[in-house]
Parts: sequence; structure tokens; C-alpha cells
Amino acid sequence: MKVVLFCGGLGMRLRDYSDRVPKPLIDVGPRPIVWHLMKYYAHFGHREFILCLGHGGRAIKQYFLSYDESTTNDFVLSNGGKTVDYLSRDLDDWRITFVDTGANSLIGERLRRVREHVGDDEWFLANYADGLSDLPLDTYVEGAVERDKIGTFITVPAPHTFHIVHSDPEHYVDDLQLVAESTVRCNAGYFVFKSEIFDYVEPGDELVDRPFSRLIAERQLIAVPHDGFWRNMDTFKDKVLLDEIEAGGHPPWRVWH
Repeated sequence: MKVVLFCGGLGMRLRDYSDRVPKPLIDVGPRPIVWHLMKYYAHFGHREFILCLGHGGRAIKQYFLSYDESTTNDFVLSNGGKTVDYLSRDLDDWRITFVDTGANSLIGERLRRVREHVGDDEWFLANYADGLSDLPLDTYVEGAVERDKIGTFITVPAPHTFHIVHSDPEHYVDDLQLVAESTVRCNAGYFVFKSEIFDYVEPGDELVDRPFSRLIAERQLIAVPHDGFWRNMDTFKDKVLLDEIEAGGHPPWRVWH
């Protein structure tokens, strides 16, 4: 299946970085977070990508145009430096379509603008470009196809450290509960869509607002709980945590190892 990645957001909570580098290109270890995500999909056989570009789109194009596998892979140099034999490869079998979907477009609009590149495929995958997971993608996609609904996504326990406040009519606090310890779950992306999704997205839409409301009304939207690893890079604190996990040598999203 083709994989649509939403790469055009402003990354406001990472503004110190995203003013200089678009969020998909912020490194986790030696490689950008979008590389980790694409490598994850490629491991499961999904190697045709459609990048919805906006803010920082030129930098993302340039990163891939000047991609040098020798900087991040082991290789053997011979024949006086004329021959390079890579011991591992990254993206030699990837096909990447770069599409400018507007500097200020919402995600639903970005999806609309790549419809022609999805083509006549009955199913395709889509995702935000800043979240990594150990989700067993093969079984997850198989289950989504079996249920045959227009949209499927995963939910994860709310990761925030804020407290839910329960109070009475007089404003006395009855209870405090960490969001992360509640039953609240969040949309974590990893979408599986049927091509009919395009019939539910109107110009200028935000994906999870009106289009998903239309799907809900027709019972065409499925949320699959995932309680394994998932972490997005929303703030600098998230980047530091992902860097620490990567430095540990066995990051859970590296399912290809």
C-alpha cells in the first residue's frame, strides 16, 4: 500500500528547532524522525511514499536529494576508492513522491491534494510524521481490511502529565487524577483508509474534525487500541526522551532489527 505522510505542519511547540529545521527532519539519533517512520513502513513492505509538504518543504526535498548513505551505513571501500560496497542500505528500494500541499493547509486539505497520487488504489496508509511506535503493522492492517471500514486509526493512553480535576458544584475538589492514569485515550494516527475517504473530505477540512464526524455518523470509523510503545515528538522534552531511547541501542520502533 502507498503511505501518505503529513509533513507540512509548523511544529509550534518545537519552534526553537522548527524555525530552522522542519519537524520531520529533526534528528532522533543520527537520522531524522521521518526516516525512522519510513524505515518502519518499508520493513512491512510499504515502500511507496507520498509526502504532503508545506512548511519546510524545500528542506525536506533537499535532504532526500542529497541523501548520502555512507554517512549512516557501514561500507567497504576498494579499488582505490572507486568502489563502495554498502553492508546495508536504507532507501534504494523506496519510491518517494514530494507534493507541495500548501504552507497553511490543514491535514484534511493536504490529503485532498494528493488524491491523484494515491490513484485508483482501494486502500492506502497515512500518518503524521512525528510519531514512532512498535505497532505490529501487518496484523493491524490485515484486521482493518477485514473489517472493511473507510477509516481506521490507533489509540494510545493519554501521555500527558496534567491532572484531571473533579470538583463539586461549590468548586471543592473531590479528586485529582493524572491524565496518563485515566481511561482517556488519544488518536495516535497510523491510519488505514479506503479510497472512499476522499468523498468525506471537503476543501479546507481538518481531517479529524468534519470528515471523521461524517464517518462516525455512518459507523465507518474504527479506533484500535495499542498499548505498546508509541511516542510523538511534540516538544523538546519528547525529543530528548526519543534521543535517550535511541541511544540505549534497542529502540522499540526499530522493528527491522
